[in-house]
Amino acid sequence: MTEMHLKSPTGYRDATEIDIMREVLPFDKADVLELGCGRARWTRTIAERFPVNSVTATEVDRVQHEKNLAISDLPRVNFVYAGAEDIPLPDASMDIVIMLKSLHHVPVPLMEQGLKEIHRVLRPDGLAYFSEPVYEGEFNEILRLFNDEKSVRQAAFETLKKSVTGGGFILEQEIFFQSVSEFGSFTEFEERILFPSHSDHRIDEQLHEKVRRAFEPYLGAHGARFINPHRVDLLRKAA
Repeated sequence: MTEMHLKSPTGYRDATEIDIMREVLPFDKADVLELGCGRARWTRTIAERFPVNSVTATEVDRVQHEKNLAISDLPRVNFVYAGAEDIPLPDASMDIVIMLKSLHHVPVPLMEQGLKEIHRVLRPDGLAYFSEPVYEGEFNEILRLFNDEKSVRQAAFETLKKSVTGGGFILEQEIFFQSVSEFGSFTEFEERILFPSHSDHRIDEQLHEKVRRAFEPYLGAHGARFINPHRVDLLRKAA
């Protein structure tokens, strides 16, 4: 399989991220690297639900990294302050590398170097799992009011394509799925999306009100619910 698509040519299957990872990743006794672990929500899921040997979880947001270091109940997890472009791990030391909605957050000039670093730390036949949001959907329309990611998502996709056409990786699978994201209130949306510690979206009072008005129609008795499309590129390190 060599053809890669920015958007689904046939439609999206209903699934969760964990469903897809369980389906395609050989976690048994694997050494796993998660790049851009954020609040370590998926780090915990991987470490607790799968029989991995170890998980190394990196984060470039110093504030969030310090919070992650305070986690004491994940003995198989090592939290590291690092970006994808400079991974402080030995060559061929990981079986699986995972980036969950984080490749497009790597500065565009450093994306290609990030793919080279991922290739370097993977063992022969190791797998790299990239899950990226597709630029469409109702949630995306709200997001683009203050953080339009169209160009960086395109750059991430082009970087993945280049890593395959350049011979460093082989495209094993491309999977399109849609999952649900939920927010109990606009306050939760503010904390998680509008004002994260890793980004300054420069939200002034006028823009804040515009975003609030766009978000509120989706609020119901149980909060706001969005169906979001995603693309997964599963790459294997070429011999």
